[in-house]
Amino acid sequence: MSARPTACLTTLLQAFFNDYLPHQRALSARTIESYRDALRLLLEFIESRDGRSVAQAELADLTPELIQGFLDHLEQVRHNSIHSRNIRLAAVRGFLKFAAPWDASSRHAISQSLTVPMTRFVRSKPDFLSREQMQAIIGSHDGSWIARRDHLMLSLLYNTAASVSEIVQLRVDQIQIDGGACIHFRGTRRARTVPLWPTTVMALQDWLAVNPSFEELSFLLPNQRGAAMTATCIRRRLAIAVRRASRIDPELASRRVSPRTIRHTASMHLLQRGTDLGQITRWLGHDTPATMHNHARAYRVMNDRTVTRSRTRTPEPAQRDSAQRESAQRESALLEFTEAF
Repeated sequence: MSARPTACLTTLLQAFFNDYLPHQRALSARTIESYRDALRLLLEFIESRDGRSVAQAELADLTPELIQGFLDHLEQVRHNSIHSRNIRLAAVRGFLKFAAPWDASSRHAISQSLTVPMTRFVRSKPDFLSREQMQAIIGSHDGSWIARRDHLMLSLLYNTAASVSEIVQLRVDQIQIDGGACIHFRGTRRARTVPLWPTTVMALQDWLAVNPSFEELSFLLPNQRGAAMTATCIRRRLAIAVRRASRIDPELASRRVSPRTIRHTASMHLLQRGTDLGQITRWLGHDTPATMHNHARAYRVMNDRTVTRSRTRTPEPAQRDSAQRESAQRESALLEFTEAF
């Protein structure tokens, strides 16, 4: 069997992004963007290190030494976390596996480059807020158009645990109020239906009442020009809400609260209410419950600490006397039973 003809790096990259990832692998747009960012950073590193144009780079240049140097650059210069470093390495590995059959002369170098290991790390527990802190952030609005929108936006983020990309693309026709209030997330790999709480329904009805011109395909949370909000805008409005809530809870002033923090908060609060882990997985749009293990582990540790505190707490005198009476009654009943036996 003859090897395929050698292809240049530019041609391989085009085939990788235009055909392999979207069609053969059927990856989402967000995942493809992650691959794009990783390989773009790699090409920029090659250009800055070797001082030559990216167009002159070849597949054989992707040696283990270069890839290890790129990973060190990510951690030391760009200050990426180990988790981000491993994501970049996974993208580079994916491209190398795709490109290997197309360049027989580079197969040995590619096989060596694929041995560059991931870095092990301890996944930190999810950062989440208390119910009181979350309610302080959502707060109440002053009746203005922007305040009403932000109130609904924060309520939806907490109620649905949706990502920012899902919130900014919400349309009016995805909302169902009558016959079981819910919201339908569709058009992505996380397509799902999430029920809405009564407080969220009230905020939603209030918002639609002040926007009677909304059509079915209108953005539910638009900016003042009627276009979709950007992710940056949502983070900025959330930061304003957190600063306002810090007057009620000063601890929030030192917390770094992002939309992902609210997503973690929603999932942890569902766990605390006893919601089934599989149900939470479906509501959050995950493919497998394995992605929720970190939350479940954090919840279990929190419960263990609560139980430990309750066991080591010194009982009040009335509780002590009651416990002693119950113990004496059990001993008396036991003696009566043994004598009768």
